[in-house]
Amino acid sequence: MNFELSSENRLLAETVRRFIKERLMPLEAAIDAADEIDPIVLQALKKEVIALGLFGYNMPQVLGGPELSVAAQSMIDEELGRTTMPLAEAFGHLPGSLRMVNDDQREWLVKPLMRADTTIAYALTEPAAGSDLSAIATRAEKVAGGWRLNGTKHFISAAEHADHLIVLAVTDSQAPLKSRLTTFIIERGNPGWKTLRRFRKMGWHGHPLSELALDDCFVSDRQVLGQPGQGFLTMMATINNDRLMVACKCVGIAQALTDLALPYVRQRKTFGSALSEHQAIQFMLADNDVELDAARLLTQKAAYLADQKNTEFRIAASRAKLYASEMAGRVADKVMQIFGGAGYMADLPIERFYRDVRAFRIGEGTSEMQRLQIARHVILN
Repeated sequence: MNFELSSENRLLAETVRRFIKERLMPLEAAIDAADEIDPIVLQALKKEVIALGLFGYNMPQVLGGPELSVAAQSMIDEELGRTTMPLAEAFGHLPGSLRMVNDDQREWLVKPLMRADTTIAYALTEPAAGSDLSAIATRAEKVAGGWRLNGTKHFISAAEHADHLIVLAVTDSQAPLKSRLTTFIIERGNPGWKTLRRFRKMGWHGHPLSELALDDCFVSDRQVLGQPGQGFLTMMATINNDRLMVACKCVGIAQALTDLALPYVRQRKTFGSALSEHQAIQFMLADNDVELDAARLLTQKAAYLADQKNTEFRIAASRAKLYASEMAGRVADKVMQIFGGAGYMADLPIERFYRDVRAFRIGEGTSEMQRLQIARHVILN
């Protein structure tokens, strides 16, 4: 592996970081306090990112994306860890399952998404089904001209204002898991799609999580994403990329917290000395530095394996997601301790990072699920 950044990737990271600093960070506190982001503001930011040529940065060229390497995408993801969940949406990390669209769907679904004229949400989780896809209860029955869906989805990100919803449902309950599920696209305005409530939550303010009901929700055959029975494979084809994205964001959060802490410990004095001269503080900074470096190396290795089409990418993504998500929580805790009472106040972004990072140990496969995957890999190899 080559750890030297190319001039192109260095410029890419600098461009994203500058946009975050100049255009997104000034909006963070107000959005976090209100737990709301104006869709018009977000769309305007997306248009600015389109002008940079980076919107839908994880999409291939055939879908209108920039066709970036996974390593380059990971650099963007790390930088996006520096801002909030709703504002990171300005860069348009779109569902990887869109790679399964047919020519017709590319026209009416993907092209408006890539222009930031529409938005999309992904509905997988259910009250009794998170990481366990075999527990999905939403059903899709074949009827004349299409399918009729019934079920409940919850903790669905950004579904409140979404124009389309990607839904995973059971189409053959007797089939093995790999051929039991099908992926559907539901359009806003469908009378069978009802938003039941928005959840109140610890962090990710301005990034709503909702509960949805599908009540005799009819979709036509042209709204099947991929082929019937391929829903599991459609989802699994991109889950490892999503886990790597989470890992990279956590690295970005830890780096942002470190960047806040270092000037503070050099300037803040207690008992006649700068905080940086106290051994207890030095130990915290040393632990954070080692953990951050280790997590970044894990994400870089996973990205390298992904770009090499190496089958080891799957387990490398799990390692990176597990370690980085837990690492960022430890770094946030130590940085808050370094700042003391000031870190606990909402005047600084530390308490927001502290709240926000906790969810990453749950989403895209819990820490426990990653440990199971890794343990099975170790045992079988």
